[in-house]
Amino acid sequence: MTELDASPNPPLVPDGLLDRAAQRLRIMGDPVRLELLNLLRIHGELSVQSLVDTSGHRQANVSKHLGILMREGLVDRRKEGVNAYYSLADPSLPGICVLLTNQLTADD
Repeated sequence: MTELDASPNPPLVPDGLLDRAAQRLRIMGDPVRLELLNLLRIHGELSVQSLVDTSGHRQANVSKHLGILMREGLVDRRKEGVNAYYSLADPSLPGICVLLTNQLTADD
């Protein structure tokens, strides 16, 4: 038995999920996307225009980031006429962000 075999700790990320977990962290690692996720968490479902107005980012930039978040399964989109409304889709997002920010706050 080697030192590595004797570890009682499970891995942070199972081997079979390493690529998917890294992709999720890359997607969440953009400040604009984090801001959009924050706005959706605080206000619930919002239109693209509301996200543009509240964030101050250009519509094209907001739409680009929402598309990335939607492809990753982090947000849902609902169409109503010509308007698109977005909401959080992944229930694990608040927990992930709380864990991260609690440690960042503790480090300050």
